[in-house]
Amino acid sequence: MTRVLITGFAPFGGERVNPSWQAASLVAAEPPAGLTVTAAELPCVFGEALDALRDAIRAEAPDLVLCLGQAGGRPGVTVERVGINVDDARIPDNAGGQPIDEPVVPDGPAAYFSTLPVKACVAAMREAGVPAAVSNTAGTFVCNHVAYGLGHLIATEFPHIRGGFAHVPWAPEQVPDGTAPALPPATVAHGLRALLATAARTPAEQDLKVTEGATH
Repeated sequence: MTRVLITGFAPFGGERVNPSWQAASLVAAEPPAGLTVTAAELPCVFGEALDALRDAIRAEAPDLVLCLGQAGGRPGVTVERVGINVDDARIPDNAGGQPIDEPVVPDGPAAYFSTLPVKACVAAMREAGVPAAVSNTAGTFVCNHVAYGLGHLIATEFPHIRGGFAHVPWAPEQVPDGTAPALPPATVAHGLRALLATAARTPAEQDLKVTEGATH
């Protein structure tokens, strides 16, 4: 059995829910065959989110880590290719912090690439009927903070783990007027199960060689 840790965030920015945590909880409640999945909710707070992630990794000893975040406006699940070493917050986090042009890890490398097969994961979600794409930016808010921070934890403390980050769209309840893309958390969870099953059996170096590049 492959042990998986999946994380989502607490609501932020005045929202009452965060679909990343909703989807993570659903996957943990009904995991893919051959995987045991534990979900952990991370605070949407710079610094504290990485402390909570480290604690969850130590507690669960996973083989695979998938961190999730909300990306309102994106039409599908987006698997992040890279996290960058900068915090540049457009809005305050849930503790009122708003770092500007600060490193996630002082003196850390400029970026960490996902150690998941991002293109194969996207293909698996599409095969499951869930819209998905590779993303080349995780932003510069707490999501990127965790995407980069997970890469740093793997590089420095947990080298036996593979992991990465994915963004999920708003839930329908967050856009009741239908003016922006949304996906039900249950649909997102269905795609994430396909993602995790694929990631568990596919090393990053055996990722698909297909075009998923973007100009913006």
